[in-house]
Amino acid sequence: MKLAALLNWFVFVIVIPSVRSILFIPIVLLLSACGSFGQSLPAETTSQGTVTTPASTFTLAATATTAPAPIQASPTKQATATPVPVQPSASPTVDIRPAQDFPDAQAYSWGPVVFGLQKPLGLAHAGDGSGRLFILEQAGLIRILKDGLLLPTPFLDITDRVGSTGFEQGLLGLAFHPGYAVNGAFYINYTDQQGDTVIARFQVSPDDPNRADPSSETRLLQIPQPYANHNGGEVAFGPDGSLYLGLGDGGSAGDPLGNGQSLDTLLGKILRLDVDSGTPYAIPPGNPFAMGGGRPEIWAFGLRNPWRFSFDRLTGALYIGDVGQSALEEINFLPNAELSKSQGSPQAAFNFGWNYYEGSASFSGTPPSGLNAIAPVAEYSHQEGCSVTGGVVYRGSKLPEWQGIYFFGDYCSGRIWGLLPDGQGDWILKVLFEDQGRIASFGEDEAGEIYLVDHAGSVSQLIAK
Repeated sequence: MKLAALLNWFVFVIVIPSVRSILFIPIVLLLSACGSFGQSLPAETTSQGTVTTPASTFTLAATATTAPAPIQASPTKQATATPVPVQPSASPTVDIRPAQDFPDAQAYSWGPVVFGLQKPLGLAHAGDGSGRLFILEQAGLIRILKDGLLLPTPFLDITDRVGSTGFEQGLLGLAFHPGYAVNGAFYINYTDQQGDTVIARFQVSPDDPNRADPSSETRLLQIPQPYANHNGGEVAFGPDGSLYLGLGDGGSAGDPLGNGQSLDTLLGKILRLDVDSGTPYAIPPGNPFAMGGGRPEIWAFGLRNPWRFSFDRLTGALYIGDVGQSALEEINFLPNAELSKSQGSPQAAFNFGWNYYEGSASFSGTPPSGLNAIAPVAEYSHQEGCSVTGGVVYRGSKLPEWQGIYFFGDYCSGRIWGLLPDGQGDWILKVLFEDQGRIASFGEDEAGEIYLVDHAGSVSQLIAK
């Protein structure tokens, strides 16, 4: 994850009006923007264009696939590879229930579930009916919360191979295979002792369901990282059964290597792998570059640091929190109608615009003719925070009034927003909670109840007062 953004706070602009055609450049995930999850970073080696702050209020894109109008940026550094022009498809219907008034957040709180954790970064469930929660600790431990108690013995301890000296390094992501109850397989994203990204599969111990076998590691990918920040971190299975991986642009500031738009690197991307075929994985035939033109693992590009993204468990829609550089933090959205389309060609690739754009603002270089980037559905400026933490859509049963609302937060300010389509093609954004700590992640249990992970050492659950 990328917490470098902690140090850079700038003007925040709320995105509630409605601008339907805006070209944008996504910001990197949770810890990347200013370096939210980490310390201040080396200065970019090339000059950057002036960041044009949008008008007093930002508009929300009607749909993620609406073709935004190009925003011209001052000519500076070009990306290392010419991005493939992305042709917009017909605007799909947003497959989320119509908007409603948000519940009164003052009637709810984040009730503590467990304290005393060591730099927790994420939370997941195994989907095996056990009700257990699995909590990532940055140094390389996965802890189990069972029946409200933190088990003394870790589920997995790989501190001997995880490098976590950098603020945005460590054990960053965890996803259990949809068939975990049968095959015992789970996948993690971590940085090794050299600071490079490792995507690996592990197996649960055949003798103890509360212990994984640290010797069972099978590495799917090992990706060199040029800098210590913007490592991304998310690992998630999509509604299609594929494994999705979030990787940042490699770090420093401003994407000096042009990784976001380069199709020759896995950095600055969301990857999609078929882990049920091939050794150690196969390329889904629908990946846009499966037949050439770029790395076949690439599913989406033009991202800065997609620290946390999630699929709505009811609709299958995808929400991406991409951490920004110096001005804007953003949320990107793709409805399941888009995800379900067979891509299979470069023209169908999803391009989120970085580093030509940061959010809806021009950032660096002159976009090539025909570049159509997917605009964010929500963004905020650095007056409101410095590093977005992508969240989840509430789909639990204990708080039905929150059904369908997407929760996300900011690592620096501790602020939590709710986001919801209004049924008319626009989005409603509302601040729900303030000062909720160093928000590193959100998570769900098997029933869809929502949790907040505080990097300072705790996990809390959304409850009614």
